[in-house]
Amino acid sequence: MSSSLFVSAVLLAAGRSTRMGGETPKVLLPLGGESVLRRSAAALLASEVVSELVVVGGAGTLDRLRDDLGPLGSQLGALVEGGAERTDSVRAGVASASKDADVILIHDAARPLVRPERVTEVARTAFDRGAAILAVPVRDTIKTSRDGREVSGTLDRSILWSAQTPQAFDAERLRRVLRRAERDQFTPTDDAGLFERYEGAVVLVEGDEDNLKITTPGDLALGEALLASRKERS
Repeated sequence: MSSSLFVSAVLLAAGRSTRMGGETPKVLLPLGGESVLRRSAAALLASEVVSELVVVGGAGTLDRLRDDLGPLGSQLGALVEGGAERTDSVRAGVASASKDADVILIHDAARPLVRPERVTEVARTAFDRGAAILAVPVRDTIKTSRDGREVSGTLDRSILWSAQTPQAFDAERLRRVLRRAERDQFTPTDDAGLFERYEGAVVLVEGDEDNLKITTPGDLALGEALLASRKERS
């Protein structure tokens, strides 16, 4: 923990897991002997700048999430219920974050392989610059299609980046853009979209290709392989 920087990390675990199948929320599924949720929470708490953890869960899941966190629950600042849209869940988490926070960092619990040093880097960049996100350069050629059947064009991949989480923001400015978005009923697909619309530039911090988002059963299998590879390298 840094004595000069207070970072509140909001961990979003309220997704409906529709593409995973089954009745168990994907964040409670096992990955390398730990749940997806516990791995994500542990990665955030391992960052030297994270001072507080707020977990946002889906309706009816809070008790299960608390039980799953186990000993990590002792470091939990708040566990709150999310809303219908991602921005609603972010708003609930931010409302529960400490008023002393310099930076509020938003992370998807479905990205359990994020490295703690990347969490630190994106938080410090947001403290210096106002807003920052982890992202990786797009390596595939991206086609557009107006009808879903024929190619309409090809995008210049040299200027394309794939957004990841965490995404981190100056705390007061994030609270301000959330209020404006609520008034305008603006619900972007990522949190940086709020900042881009109302406040301005968001800094890119290059992340890691293995910061995988767990969405389908195949992603769980890939996550297991990535964990095994990390263990071999270490």
